[in-house]
Amino acid sequence: MAATLPSPLRLSQVLDRPDVWRGDTLARAPLPGVPTGFAELDHELPGGGWPRGGLVEILPSQRGIGELSLLLPALARLSRDELAWLVCVAPPHPLHAPALHEHGVALSRLLVASAPGRDAAWSCERALVADGVGAVLAWLPDVQTTALRRLQLAAESSRTLLFVFRPATCAGESSPAPLRLLLEGEGEQLIVRLLKRRGGAQSALLPIAIQRPARLSHALACSLPAAPAARSFSRPAVA
Repeated sequence: MAATLPSPLRLSQVLDRPDVWRGDTLARAPLPGVPTGFAELDHELPGGGWPRGGLVEILPSQRGIGELSLLLPALARLSRDELAWLVCVAPPHPLHAPALHEHGVALSRLLVASAPGRDAAWSCERALVADGVGAVLAWLPDVQTTALRRLQLAAESSRTLLFVFRPATCAGESSPAPLRLLLEGEGEQLIVRLLKRRGGAQSALLPIAIQRPARLSHALACSLPAAPAARSFSRPAVA
């Protein structure tokens, strides 16, 4: 008896598969995104928010225009609702604890790694494989593409959010990051351009109103003497 051949798949069945992407639509994220706190931005991101298990490259036109404020709603959700650890690697200035607390970030879930040079990328990789880490934020202005690729692979194998801050001058360089945002400041707004996303870049500018702490332009500022201290960790010394 002749073998029975499987019936051919209909095109609609193929298009319904989660691993098939149509070029004119946003890609389907393997995991639901973490809401950014800004509905207009969520609408433009695959998964409806910041991608878990992926590298997000943040490229501000200049430091301190509110780039950290863009992440605060998600960081507050992760640290308070999910009780996840937040790891900040090589921030260029001390983190201003009152500003973070004002935006709902649980300071008891915050870790800071003052890792210079190549140790910064190493610290990111270690944080991505650590249990209970919800987000890693790293300031890596001089990171090499090979190191970024390693970080992207490490992020893919985890459920952790990974944000890497680099100068806007890097916008023209190739990057393994599946999501890249170019930021410009305009008063109380951030002007966001999606340089790269799974599903095609967004050509139009996206203005987003950000809430800044009173008398502070951003949460990267000199710490107050009475500010609660964040825990820190660093790479062990090699004998």
